[in-house]
Amino acid sequence: MDELKIFSGNANRELAHRVCDFLKISPGSIEVSEFNDGETMVRIDENVRGADVFVFQPTFPPARNLIELLVMLDAARRASARRVTAVVPYFGYARQDRKDQPRVPITAKLVANLMTVAGADRVLTMDLHSAQIQGFFDIPFDHLFAAPVLIDYLKTKKFTNPVVVSPDIGSIKMARAFSKRLEAGLALIDKRRPRPDVSEVVNVIGEVAGSDVIIIDDLISTGGTIVTAVEVLKKNGARRVLVGCTHAVFAGDAVKRLDAAPIEEVFVTDTVPHAPDKLTSKINILSVAELLGEAIKRIHEEQSLSSLFV
Repeated sequence: MDELKIFSGNANRELAHRVCDFLKISPGSIEVSEFNDGETMVRIDENVRGADVFVFQPTFPPARNLIELLVMLDAARRASARRVTAVVPYFGYARQDRKDQPRVPITAKLVANLMTVAGADRVLTMDLHSAQIQGFFDIPFDHLFAAPVLIDYLKTKKFTNPVVVSPDIGSIKMARAFSKRLEAGLALIDKRRPRPDVSEVVNVIGEVAGSDVIIIDDLISTGGTIVTAVEVLKKNGARRVLVGCTHAVFAGDAVKRLDAAPIEEVFVTDTVPHAPDKLTSKINILSVAELLGEAIKRIHEEQSLSSLFV
């Protein structure tokens, strides 16, 4: 079988190294730096001819992370790798996934095209902001969910009359899956978004009075939606509130906003890296390294990934 090689950009080397530790392999030798004028420079420092190469790089801002991914894909393809898989734990630029206003781009489709043209034969990602983005690719696309990691963590806790809450209609499918696995109730926050990154909670659909509430979402950006939802849930009688998400983007003052809110705990995964001194004791980080590592192993060995899509 062709040799498995994993090369990481600078966006999240810590997670890439945890994946390599799980697979018991060494990270591939690669130099990813910048020229004096700021342009991205990549050089793969080992032979990859005929190898099964996985390029590990989430694409959250700044745009340099996306450019690094594209240049690494091109480098691997031109070095004659047999197959090049883009491992993108967090697929950035996903929120503009349709033309819902005049004169706006479909950025998610643009990024899909860029990755394909750059040399990706396959893409592996986790918890897309919109599942329809899979259809923007004409190459094999594997979409993992962090739910097994988050649910296993929640099962270690004791809850009183638990209720899983979806912060908006777009996350209801995820919340329903958590509700079923945890044997908990289900509720929905009805909100309006007058402009980007600003939301207004209108109503709570479902009963949360006297319950331990678990809010589940795919990402937390500014934290405004979550904090507003928590305040409304508390007014509706929620006993305690925990918040969980896959992608901890934490833009702007999100960490301070979450820390000041009546939230008992925020549990997130390590798809987006954060310096520990920038977080608070309220935030707990869970690793998805084993889940990603198992997926990479199965892709390399041409095995089914179906059991991981839960």
